[in-house]
Amino acid sequence: MTERIWTAGLLIIGDEILSGRIQDRNVAPIATWLNLQGIRLTEVRVVPDAMDRIVAAVNALRAENDYLFTTGGIGPTHDDITVDAIAEATGVGVEVHPKARAALEAYYANRGGITEARLRMARVPAGASLVENRMSGAPGIRHGNIFLLAGVPHIASLMLEALSGTIEGGRPLLSRTIGCWVPESEVADILRETEQAHEGCQIGSYPFFREGRVGANFVIRSTDRDRLDACVSDLIERLAADGHAIIQDGI
Repeated sequence: MTERIWTAGLLIIGDEILSGRIQDRNVAPIATWLNLQGIRLTEVRVVPDAMDRIVAAVNALRAENDYLFTTGGIGPTHDDITVDAIAEATGVGVEVHPKARAALEAYYANRGGITEARLRMARVPAGASLVENRMSGAPGIRHGNIFLLAGVPHIASLMLEALSGTIEGGRPLLSRTIGCWVPESEVADILRETEQAHEGCQIGSYPFFREGRVGANFVIRSTDRDRLDACVSDLIERLAADGHAIIQDGI
């Protein structure tokens, strides 16, 4: 029986990312968190703060994956249109969530009070639930299989922490790394043959040039610990037989 693979897409929203003014720092922690939940990140897209582009990307990614995560565009300014875009993509209206409003009112009680702009952060696609944000009053949002996270990395991470263990996934993807000072082209056949010999395992090759030499790290992945260990042992034996020194945990 084939093991169920759970997948997620990630949509990064913001003109500032595409302009290069701000460098995205959410992909790696979200991918890592998803793996721990037994969910594989299959695709990442970056789109501007444009309604039609966001809607199109949302519909494409949610159709191809079990889950969709978005970052950015849920703040208090006029260009924060992610909530409106998700609502349009899913055919619902937009409403102010009473618990979100209460949280914002409490947070801003000694910070100038609630304003029309701040109240925008309580807007959700109709019927959505909230994702806790312990950093500030503005929550994340869950709408079906779509999760709207903050664009600020440390706030997004807190929202993920609140979601840990609450969504369905499979077994976490395990990995081990070994390295060799060798051009990957010289061992391409070994890598391919080893992967083919071990069902349920994947081998990724990541070349580099360092210290005046060419090398590569090989990352072996599987959801099964025994299969992973067997594949790693086999790869080490094949590389050693070919005359290559192995560096455990990579270079």
